[in-house]
Amino acid sequence: MQCYFSFIIPVYNRPGEIQELLESISIQTFDRSFEVVVIEDGSEDSAKEVVDSYQGKLNIRYIFKDNSGPGDSRNVGMQKAAGDYFLILDSDCVLPTDYLAIVDKNLQEEYVHCFGGPDAAKKSFTILQRAINYSLTSPLTTGGIRGGKKTLTRFQPRSFNMGISREAFLRSGGFGKIHPGEDPDLVIRLWQLGYVTRLFADAHVYHKRRIEASSFMRQVYKFGLVRAILNHWHPDSQRFVYWLPTLFCAGIIDMGLYFLLGWTFMSTAVAIIYGMYLGLIFLHALVTTRNFLVAVLSPFTTIIQFLGYGYGFIKSTILVNFMKRNPQTAFPQLFF
Repeated sequence: MQCYFSFIIPVYNRPGEIQELLESISIQTFDRSFEVVVIEDGSEDSAKEVVDSYQGKLNIRYIFKDNSGPGDSRNVGMQKAAGDYFLILDSDCVLPTDYLAIVDKNLQEEYVHCFGGPDAAKKSFTILQRAINYSLTSPLTTGGIRGGKKTLTRFQPRSFNMGISREAFLRSGGFGKIHPGEDPDLVIRLWQLGYVTRLFADAHVYHKRRIEASSFMRQVYKFGLVRAILNHWHPDSQRFVYWLPTLFCAGIIDMGLYFLLGWTFMSTAVAIIYGMYLGLIFLHALVTTRNFLVAVLSPFTTIIQFLGYGYGFIKSTILVNFMKRNPQTAFPQLFF
């Protein structure tokens, strides 16, 4: 089944970032036509000049709209796109030259209405970027849920590297108003409609996250908040694995009480288990990234990830699922 592809790319105040992505799209080895739709989400620092510079190199369109979040921006792009299959990317991604050819090959072999691909880090990325990428994608930290070859549950595509057919978009209504979390919410609704999602393990992107340790903590904290809200909206999606970061936090608190106040519950055993686990993280990161500094930093980014997510998850679970607070009232910063 041949597809006419439309890239859907929301952008917000990052013209330099999208230039890297557009350049990587312009040198794709794919031998059929496709289009690129860039949606400017009310930015003050416009990307229009950058997009205009690719007229003639790409079949590209620029759409400016008021700020309403990335989910709604993607919906606007898909509504105006000409393709029958949409490829959704974050503006901080860069594509390998054979990305589109690989996606097309996978769809030709086994068509699916929604797929996701993994993210990777280039060697040119900073040490912190590569360590954060490891923590977010490693099977030892997320179970591969963000793009590993094996997952603990059905694969949930993420909108930094996601494909969806026009049919599935129209039937589902597209992304919701929550952010982050608009992508797993959409995927769960697609499952409810009977659609299958699949991982295209060889269709990776280079995800150049421009974040520091503090902003990474805020990001994963929001991930935790959102997961509990999704559990509330979609009770069938609840899994024990989502509680693991919160349990990790409990162990950290236990050890903290021991070292600070001398209180102990099972701190010695916890410390041994945590030491072994973080040591395994270091060794696995060393083997997979082949960089000693990335491996040294990866246990720390993993701790940040689990603390932020775990705290957000238990806070949201208590307020939304136990105290029955309206998610939008409890966490208005997550909604557009």
